[in-house]
Amino acid sequence: MGTYVNPQNDGFASILKNEYVDKTGLVTLFERTLGSADKLVLVSRPRRFGKSYAAKMLVAFYSRGCDSRALFEGLEVARGQGWDEHLNALNVISLDMSEVIQAVGARDVVPGIIRMLLPELRSMLPSAGKADEGHGTELKAAILDVVRATGRKFVFVIDEWDAPYRLAQGDKASQDAYAEWLRGLFKANNFTDYALEGAYLTGILPIKKYAHQSAVSDFQEFTMVDPAWYAPYVGFTEPEVEHLCARHGLDMADVRRWYDAYDLAGGVSAYAPYSVMRACSRGKTGSYWVSTEAYESLRPYIEMDFDGLQADIAHAVGGASVRVDPYGFQNDMTSLLTRDDVLTLLVHLGYLTYDEESHTARVPNEEVRAELARAIAKSRHPKLVKLMRDSTRLLEDIVALREDEVATGFARVHDRNCSPLFYNNEQALRSVVKTALIAAIDEYARIEELPGGKGYVDIAYLPSRGSLLPALVVELKWNRPADAALDQIHRKGYPNVLRDLDVPILLVGVTYDAKTKEHTCRIELLDEE
Repeated sequence: MGTYVNPQNDGFASILKNEYVDKTGLVTLFERTLGSADKLVLVSRPRRFGKSYAAKMLVAFYSRGCDSRALFEGLEVARGQGWDEHLNALNVISLDMSEVIQAVGARDVVPGIIRMLLPELRSMLPSAGKADEGHGTELKAAILDVVRATGRKFVFVIDEWDAPYRLAQGDKASQDAYAEWLRGLFKANNFTDYALEGAYLTGILPIKKYAHQSAVSDFQEFTMVDPAWYAPYVGFTEPEVEHLCARHGLDMADVRRWYDAYDLAGGVSAYAPYSVMRACSRGKTGSYWVSTEAYESLRPYIEMDFDGLQADIAHAVGGASVRVDPYGFQNDMTSLLTRDDVLTLLVHLGYLTYDEESHTARVPNEEVRAELARAIAKSRHPKLVKLMRDSTRLLEDIVALREDEVATGFARVHDRNCSPLFYNNEQALRSVVKTALIAAIDEYARIEELPGGKGYVDIAYLPSRGSLLPALVVELKWNRPADAALDQIHRKGYPNVLRDLDVPILLVGVTYDAKTKEHTCRIELLDEE
């Protein structure tokens, strides 16, 4: 019927023309909230996680401007009794705030929204809002008039709700006006109760806080910190990805290594949908993050060094979990005053995943780890520059079989980045080795627990195609001689799995003695047979 008011279902229809992972169960979940005290819902998640897909699906389901029965029949939502009670039966207002800003500019967001919506509301009812013309309340009045005339309430679907906070970071007056507009619509007042059946907002950030209070406190928020029962709809689930791998002939273990490990509520492990689908369409795994995320947007946060933030990020890239308190975060990209603020922002951006039980965050998978490592590599901050320089030198020392220098390099990373409480087991040693070799990210694919021979290689570094570098088989030992690490590599035949690479193979044994506080290293070039 309109572009913003009761739009067509073209967006969801085009999604269904491609390979579609059925996420219409989200409609059933949202249906339960309609007309209730919990009818205002915000689901935030990173880019590449299908936010716009969900918004287009909800618009197609509820909008009176289309007939979507054929689109939804046969999908999960249609399996429930009475599933079609609200199918194309509610008035819908659909806004993509990124498109709004592009159309009207960051300084004119609220007046621009009013200019977009009023004509379409008046196409339904010419007198809509006329009585309030010039009083600044004509939009709310127009919505109320349409509800009275049609007997049907509205559902708001706002995609990229947080765009004014991300794309117009310096324009506080415009942001405050936008927050006030949201508050006027969604503050559980008489207007909200009378005119709205529900609202679904999606974006990267939770609702903006002012003085530790939410600008619109009546929303039920489901975020990357606490997605609750919306967890299965944050990304692809394990069974969904297994089905895709079987269909496209991809190795599930490889896909899991690259895209898994957003550990959410209820044991749900979410995969990044954009990257999984790119791997399916191209028939291979790899980093597809860089096509949608610019380093320039990440660099300011990486280079902040609140309370040892950079050491924490280096730890996380190396595989460690770092403690974080996400609850003081102001839910914007400018009010960053502590390390917790930055780490929490990285959780919402998808660079880290948060574990509510341990109150820690970690890098979720290899794709994100590679992107963070590249961000560190491009940094001009002195500490990060030194980290990359030392890592590059350490890699050169390994290739040159300089065992003492390699041991010293690992000790340097340990002393600089690890507290005594952290550095107390073999997993900690593993994290130090991975952090120390962060410079290898562009030349190597790193695989942990690689099946080989009669066991699993602790860490294998496989050179990129066309590289002149050797493959590395790394075995870690705690309170054992380095010779024992090399002996285990030989005894269990770990290198056999790499022989088809047709490159030199270096065997690297790394140990740490908790009593002497010393690292040792043994490196051996595998004889060609």
